[in-house]
Amino acid sequence: MPKAPVSSAHLAAGASPALSEFEFGLILCSAAFGRWMTGCAAAAGQGGLSPTEVLVLHTVRHRDRPKRLAEIMRVQGIEDAHIARYAVRKLAAAGLVTLGRQGKEQTVTVTEAGLALCARYHELREALLTPASGQEEGRLREAAALLRALSGHYDQAARAAATI
Repeated sequence: MPKAPVSSAHLAAGASPALSEFEFGLILCSAAFGRWMTGCAAAAGQGGLSPTEVLVLHTVRHRDRPKRLAEIMRVQGIEDAHIARYAVRKLAAAGLVTLGRQGKEQTVTVTEAGLALCARYHELREALLTPASGQEEGRLREAAALLRALSGHYDQAARAAATI
């Protein structure tokens, strides 16, 4: 049986070759997901957005209520506030979100143009991506649970590595 592809054979030689296979798959999937988000946003009528900007827009759209920058960063796992601020400013310049205030904190709210873009993105996702994954619903749920669990392990390992 041929070996599964890995991006770092020296890591696959350790105690868990399957972890290296998973990480390589995650690298490929992450890059493909980024291409999907920017391509779908462009097809929906808003080219030039980065994957982070698309994710921030969807986060702001979630539940149709204003979001604080800290909330956006927490949901998206963004540690550098500059990255989130840049994304919000770019979305605001494109007319997809507006900035407001809630006490001392800045808030971000999706605009009608942002709602329309999210709706068109959803339509394209349903037409182009959902049919390909529709028969895998149970496996997708299992994979999502595994990814959430592994994200905690990676976060913990990152904290441990910072103290070495």
